[in-house]
Amino acid sequence: MKADSILFNARVLALDSSSPAGELVAVRNKRISYVGRNEELAQLKDSRTTLLDCQKGTVLPGFIDAHGHLSALVESLINLNLAPSQGIKSIADIQRKIKNYSKELLPGNWIRAAGYDDFHLTEKRHPNRWDLDQATSLHPIKLTHRSAHAHVLNGLALKLVNISRETPDPSEGLIERDGPTGEPTGRLYGMGQYLSQAVPPVGLDDAERGVRLANQRLLSYGITTFQDASARNGKERWRVFEQWKRDGLFKPRIAMMLGIEAFDRYQEQDFSTSLEESHLRLNGVKAMIHETTGQLFPSRAELDRMALKIHQSGFQAAFHALEEKPIEAACAALEHALQDFPRRDHRHRIEHCSVCPPYLAERLASLGVWVVTQPAFIFYHGDRYLQTVPAEQLPYLYPIASLLKQGVQVAGSSDCPVVSSNPLKGIFAAASRLAQTGESLLLEERIPIVEALRLFTIYAARAIFEDSNRGTIAPGKLADLVILSGDPTRTPLEEIPGLKVKKTILDGQVVWEE
Repeated sequence: MKADSILFNARVLALDSSSPAGELVAVRNKRISYVGRNEELAQLKDSRTTLLDCQKGTVLPGFIDAHGHLSALVESLINLNLAPSQGIKSIADIQRKIKNYSKELLPGNWIRAAGYDDFHLTEKRHPNRWDLDQATSLHPIKLTHRSAHAHVLNGLALKLVNISRETPDPSEGLIERDGPTGEPTGRLYGMGQYLSQAVPPVGLDDAERGVRLANQRLLSYGITTFQDASARNGKERWRVFEQWKRDGLFKPRIAMMLGIEAFDRYQEQDFSTSLEESHLRLNGVKAMIHETTGQLFPSRAELDRMALKIHQSGFQAAFHALEEKPIEAACAALEHALQDFPRRDHRHRIEHCSVCPPYLAERLASLGVWVVTQPAFIFYHGDRYLQTVPAEQLPYLYPIASLLKQGVQVAGSSDCPVVSSNPLKGIFAAASRLAQTGESLLLEERIPIVEALRLFTIYAARAIFEDSNRGTIAPGKLADLVILSGDPTRTPLEEIPGLKVKKTILDGQVVWEE
């Protein structure tokens, strides 16, 4: 059978030891049909075959981001950007930007701003309600920290979301208060879910513009599969994603996790869709474990219940856990579930696993629990980590090489929009352990460049149970491919962040090109 399309004159990095090195990739019926040499081109084509000359570019499997936040990315692209890269160096800069922006809006319209980083502000602190009120008191303001786990509201916004001196702290979050008066300072921690329900959603026109921008952003980075790992995901979010796909607004494949609350109601709701499962599917259940309030949340008993219910259902558990106590609690809960109901190849996951000493890595390996990590955090925040992470934790920060050596399965992701979704930044950081400032962070945790590429291809595919369909370039797999300007395995390490995506291919069709 002749191919529908053929990429030729390429250097093909299949990232599959069983697949031959190649110069061309043939595609038929949206799947890879052959990997071979340029001289075989004539045998594979006919008059209907589309030919794509890669001009010596490097062809890789389409990149997979195994943990990001699509709705937050969409919103971030239409928000007022207050990241350090935008010249925001002080609270005065934040005030100036918001004040100027407010002049374009009628009084009463919400101002959504995001990306500020207290570490890079001259004052070395978060803004508060009074700071924001100086920018405007006629518009409610929701200011989101770069981590998305902290927010600052001005006085009008606090009033509109019903947060006052009398409002009790939610069980999972913290309302910071002024000591003498007890008044909320406007700083809220771990209250993203509360705000998502209290703050009106963005308008339809703005939302559509944000989706189109997010689509172009991800495709321009070569991302063909995106896993949404938002803890608030449920049926409503599923239908939104479904509509984006139907309307052609968003091209990359979506694997959506359910939030734990939605999972508890999963059997009562309809998640059916006429879309191809390869383009939209449920994958995993997300649950948050943290110590925002100073103690473990949820409780050990509740974690055991969650883990057991997810495990028994056949779903994949994905626990957000950053530091030792939350990671240890996740391990204990999963261990309990596996003892009661043994199941091979469950691929339960720890999301982030930021501080992981050897004893925890060993435990993760023994349980068969995956780690989905964000190496680009090293690139973007390495200088901050060196100055702020406690000395006793620093040796265990994102220890990717140690995890792999211990036998832990590791996949790569961005956690966007916390940092850029560009996989090449994460690949560079995993292989170099260099921050964008040039500072190094635990050079002994470097991994070979091929392993770094696999974090965002085949290992990410395995983390979402899609390794039989994507992640390598081999006959039978989906024709999701990316063409780079150079070969990362032959490019000097320091030049990898400068490589360009020339084309992104989904189902054998070019969906983005430079």
